[in-house]
Amino acid sequence: MNIVLCGMMGCGKTTVAEALFRLTGMEQVDTDAEIVKAHGRIADIFEKFGEARFREIETQTVKQIALRDNLIIATGGGCVLSGENVRALRQNGKIIFLRTRPETLIKRVEGDTERPLLAGGAAKRINEILPARTPKYTAAADEIIDTDELSPEEIAFLIAQKFGLIKNG
Repeated sequence: MNIVLCGMMGCGKTTVAEALFRLTGMEQVDTDAEIVKAHGRIADIFEKFGEARFREIETQTVKQIALRDNLIIATGGGCVLSGENVRALRQNGKIIFLRTRPETLIKRVEGDTERPLLAGGAAKRINEILPARTPKYTAAADEIIDTDELSPEEIAFLIAQKFGLIKNG
């Protein structure tokens, strides 16, 4: 079984995946990192080919990763907006939505120049994107964890406990 972390950029997917790895020993995979390895910077893909092409690459990547087992998968912020991606990830995984308040997200991503969807200002873009994405994150999720008051280690522990993943010894 895979553990799939989804949510808005800045919600802590990658950081929680690292904490979950330390707790469980499961291999971690970041869909955005895999795309960068194979295709170059995400900002460059957006600039040269547009978001639609990036989403095609993302779906190809997700389908390959989803075939594997015993992974912690940190998805890109828009990954589960695609029903095709959700179906692939659900075949062998549990999807956890790391729900985070807008003000927390803004604090975490302000000044980040590697996120193409934040062009035009983090606060403005998050307040535009989050209300549209939240229902899709919720619909995709097997579990929802409110992250604002929890550390990445506490979130990882909740996930590991819920799915019986804590390694022995």
